[in-house]
Amino acid sequence: MRILHQIMGRGIVMRIKLIQQVFLYLLLLSLIITLGMRYQPLNNNSAANPPVSTAELNTPVAPAYTPIPIIADVQSPATIQSIEQKPELEEAVTEVPVTEEPIHTYKVTAYYLNVRTQPSAESKIIKVVKQGTALEIVASTDNGWLELKGEGYVHGRYAKLIKEEAEIASAPKNVDVEPKVTIQSFKNAVTQQADIKDADAEPSQPTNIVQSDSGLTEAHIAKILEGTALAGHKLEEAILEIEEEYGINAYFTIAVMKLESGNGKSWIARKKNNLFGLNAIDGDKYNKAFSFKTKGDSVRKFGQLLSKNYVGKGLKTIEKVAKKYCPANSKWSSLVKNIMKRDYRKL
Repeated sequence: MRILHQIMGRGIVMRIKLIQQVFLYLLLLSLIITLGMRYQPLNNNSAANPPVSTAELNTPVAPAYTPIPIIADVQSPATIQSIEQKPELEEAVTEVPVTEEPIHTYKVTAYYLNVRTQPSAESKIIKVVKQGTALEIVASTDNGWLELKGEGYVHGRYAKLIKEEAEIASAPKNVDVEPKVTIQSFKNAVTQQADIKDADAEPSQPTNIVQSDSGLTEAHIAKILEGTALAGHKLEEAILEIEEEYGINAYFTIAVMKLESGNGKSWIARKKNNLFGLNAIDGDKYNKAFSFKTKGDSVRKFGQLLSKNYVGKGLKTIEKVAKKYCPANSKWSSLVKNIMKRDYRKL
């Protein structure tokens, strides 16, 4: 009996171990099946997965996950922005070359040309430059003045652009040279503006000093000459020219012209274009008087003679000029000044 009990006990133990092993195997099997359902098999057939080309292998593949956005500190957006934009700024920021204003070279055409502090005939004269002097011009004004490099202004009427001519001369032969647009437009602007002054500018009052600024414009002079035989002969330009070249006040020039030519009706004025009685010596005035191609030429000659033989020798007032210009007429100076005053009141 004892032996039987021992045999039966061993059988029960072996059965229990067998059951435990079967349970373990079943557990492992279920685990393997579960994992196999969650993952695709490593080896797919060719129809489901066609061969991958070399180009596709080299093409970057987007990540299968969604990147987690970086949450910036709401209180310091500038910090996040500077961090994100810094690489772009380093690439974008490059050295920008500084371009200077174009400089144009002009040559003085007048015998003497005043350089003034402002673009106005009433401004102070800094210096005087001679004919042929090269000037570096950086800009032009609306009323025809040219701004010099450094300091000062000169009137564009008495300076000629030469830089463009030099560039064309230095170009290779047999090559079509197209002038720079900037230079050409600059030149055209000066040409158009050279004869234009501000018509609204207030002219100066007549003065007893022969060498002074009148402040007159071509429009003013045209109004003064209106209704006389002196109108319509383009004298405005010549009158302002000798004021700029020699400093002869335009009021004075016009007054002497009117007095000596009878407002342009005298025989010498009509036949010889001599508006000032230049060299009209008593006894043979007509034959001795100078002849001029145009009336404007007589104005230019008047300015030249007055500057050299009168103002240049210290005769700077109307009274002093009168004693030498017309010594036979003691009222000459007062007649000239009265004409100047009447002309001023016309404006």
